[in-house]
Amino acid sequence: MFVNTFWALVPPIVAIVLALITKETFSSLFVGILVGALLLTGFDPVGTITAIVGGEFGEGEDVATTGLIPAIADNAGIFIFLVMLGIMVALVNTTGAASAFGKWAAKNVKGRVGAGIATFVLGVLIFIDDYFNCLTVGSVMRPVTDAQKISRAKLAYLIDATAAPICMIAPVSSWAAAVSGVAQDLPNVDGIGLFISAIPFNFYSLLTIIFVIVITVMGFDYGPMARAELAAYSDGELGSLGNDAPVENCKASLWDMLLPILFLIVTCICGLLFVGGFWDPESGNAGDIIGAFGDTDAFVGLPWGSLIAVVFTFIYLLIRRVVSFKDAMDCMAKGFEAMVPAILILTFAVTLKSMTGALGAATFVAGLMEGAAAGLFAMLPAIIFLVAWGLAFATGTSWGTFGILIPIVLPIFTAEPTLLTIGISACLAGAVAGDHCSPISDTTVMASAGANVNHIEHVSTQLPYVITVAVISFVCFVIAGFVQNAIICLGIGIVLVIVALLVLKKTVGVSIKDAAAAKAE
Repeated sequence: MFVNTFWALVPPIVAIVLALITKETFSSLFVGILVGALLLTGFDPVGTITAIVGGEFGEGEDVATTGLIPAIADNAGIFIFLVMLGIMVALVNTTGAASAFGKWAAKNVKGRVGAGIATFVLGVLIFIDDYFNCLTVGSVMRPVTDAQKISRAKLAYLIDATAAPICMIAPVSSWAAAVSGVAQDLPNVDGIGLFISAIPFNFYSLLTIIFVIVITVMGFDYGPMARAELAAYSDGELGSLGNDAPVENCKASLWDMLLPILFLIVTCICGLLFVGGFWDPESGNAGDIIGAFGDTDAFVGLPWGSLIAVVFTFIYLLIRRVVSFKDAMDCMAKGFEAMVPAILILTFAVTLKSMTGALGAATFVAGLMEGAAAGLFAMLPAIIFLVAWGLAFATGTSWGTFGILIPIVLPIFTAEPTLLTIGISACLAGAVAGDHCSPISDTTVMASAGANVNHIEHVSTQLPYVITVAVISFVCFVIAGFVQNAIICLGIGIVLVIVALLVLKKTVGVSIKDAAAAKAE
């Protein structure tokens, strides 16, 4: 009765609305899970409990697994990665290295604009994986942005804006591997080639980068973000969840933070390549970086690399004598404790996604797409962008969204190779945009964890910025359907971003320094 219909999208919608109203993540997600389980089992009490804890529903190829236990099992690798990063952050904070880095940054990174641009650049450089990006950039840049009185909400946005969008336009990344893997399973399709050809038309990802640079340089904010920034700049209320204040230690140096982070980057890249068979002569990917990333598994490679990095950091800091053995061991528990909220949110979010999948959201959306295919052909990229945006928002998954839509989009444009590229780009861009809007998105959860800020605070402050870029991207896809030239469409998009920001600055924008000065008077 409820399967393969609009009801499949009701559980995530309920969770999202509750989260935005109550500002409480855990209960909102659980209510969404409960609604999904009730719909899936026809309001059977015993079946509902089974669906929440862990069970299989459906027949034949339509069997779907739901519940908390499968969610934990399927994401155990990422949980280990989160805990390893939590331990590394605790070690660096305990030694006083974070404080040393903050002092260096305060001298060398000038002003709020400099701190924002530095955060953006680091996010661009760490393009391998969005989880890795969010948590690494967050742990490194928190002392820098704190010193410049930049709110944790703004830091979370900068992290989020340079995680998935950067990964989505980087040919060597876990996202490129996921997209090419989905497309590669289809006949007569070169997965990585299709991904690369779609990059120039991925308007949301590219325009998000432009948006971040321009709004940072212009030095203003609007909407809930402006309130968060004003509170941070004038009152010192950064919005931190606490437990991350840096420790002072005269023995610690800048390198006690930088070396572990650099080693973490190297080992995680090596871990991804190793799992992808880069050094295995029998894998077929020996010596092939792109091929290895295409076949890697981030849920194995990232824990592999982070574990080695934690062992290195542990030994290095003990040799440096900036931390005692007892304090270093205490960081194991501190690191795990710091990541418990992120792990719990991620578990609930994945469980909610499994409910949505079992209710047949993919089949329902496929029907919508097939109906859209009968309309104006040139408008299809814009329609695909909206469908991907809505699906990613409701389900909280970019990967699940393009996994559903790519097999549907490819047959539509078989006779139009340029429109095929634009259609795939619209699918990928919409997936990232919807992911950025969704409180149940795992990447958004990671950005909140990286900035150590309340998750709903991050989502609500980021939402107006995401919608601004998404609306402009939609206009670009409308134009692209007729013009079919990436340079022209992207140029129009950049102009629209700049014009939109100029208008917003004149109307609803708030210059934080000016507002703080006026408040002081």
